Amino acid sequence: MSHKTVTGKAPGQTKQTDAPAETRQKNSRMANLELLRCIAMMMVVILHFLGKGNLLPSLEQPDMDFTGYMAWLLESFCIVAVNTYMLISGYFLCTSSFKLSRLVNLWFQIAFYSIGFGLIGALSGILRETPFDTHYILTLFFPVSMGHYWFLTAYVFLYLMLPFIGNAVKQMGRQQLKLSLLFLLFMFCLLKSILPLRLEMDQMGYDCLWYLCVFLTGAYMRRFGIPFLSKKGRGTFVYVICCFTIFAGTMGLRAVYLKTGSLGLMLKMFLEYNHILPFLAALGLFTAFAGIRLQGKTASIVTRISPYTLGVYLLHENIGFRYSWQEWFGAPGVDSLPRLLLCTMAAAACVFCCGILTDMARSALMNGLHHLLGKTAFYRKITEKTVRVDSAFRS
Repeated sequence: MSHKTVTGKAPGQTKQTDAPAETRQKNSRMANLELLRCIAMMMVVILHFLGKGNLLPSLEQPDMDFTGYMAWLLESFCIVAVNTYMLISGYFLCTSSFKLSRLVNLWFQIAFYSIGFGLIGALSGILRETPFDTHYILTLFFPVSMGHYWFLTAYVFLYLMLPFIGNAVKQMGRQQLKLSLLFLLFMFCLLKSILPLRLEMDQMGYDCLWYLCVFLTGAYMRRFGIPFLSKKGRGTFVYVICCFTIFAGTMGLRAVYLKTGSLGLMLKMFLEYNHILPFLAALGLFTAFAGIRLQGKTASIVTRISPYTLGVYLLHENIGFRYSWQEWFGAPGVDSLPRLLLCTMAAAACVFCCGILTDMARSALMNGLHHLLGKTAFYRKITEKTVRVDSAFRS
């Protein structure tokens, strides 16, 4: 078969340049959610800047200044980021078929950052708080299985189950999906939110099971919507109220701990991904953006950069950099609220832009490599077989 008949994408390619016109138009109409994807990723950067930059005072210490309180308030408003990103994944993937090519592309993308920047961080001396040993090397070369990026480990495992989950969601009626989802949320969200104790199986949302719950919520919203949140302004209201409640609840638990010494293991309970408040806040934020309509140049810019947002995460959370880059934006010198806000916003903007540009370069590199390897019979044969597997799962 000639090279022209091969339709596979480059390993690690992000943007689908061969999508039909109607698909591109559909994607452009979802520019509002792509904007939310970008904002959610910037929130993730803020969370990592505050947490790994040691800008969040310990909740166990009795003396906390105004800047410390504001740092925790900012944390409370950004903690929805991961759930929001998961919701977007469920919203889009629930109507998609499993594609081996997508999984292969994702693996190459993860490997590019994990190995490349992991070695750069270690060999350049940027590496902090992580020993350069056998475990480190294994983490670089087996990033999914070794949990280099916990979010992507959960995503990959969930995507492997997409042939089962996706087909089940498509076949289920509204009542079936609603009840099934409520059962899951009760077990993995509501129960831990109301009990004043730690459950042994609670992973605080850092696992595939919680990703499944949020994914199915996004799928439910795509198919049936949530009438209560569909009215204008309600999504924003829910988001703001939940975030303030997260902050108030955290400070309330802190007050109880400082007075009685109890509940020490639960001080950050309201800030855990699978707590009901961050979940509801993410729902509110999602529906708020779902009601926005972006058009023209703004929509074009957003849809142009949004496919590369994952690169932001893969870059700044690389094990070789994750405890170092906060220093570059002045985290150790933050001693006032204006400086906290300035450094945090500068870090979010710069890291986001660097991640987008880096992933654009990676995608261009992979595209070039794809066309170069496409001249070999062996590579064309592999690509052709990958396309056949994709066709087998197409519904």
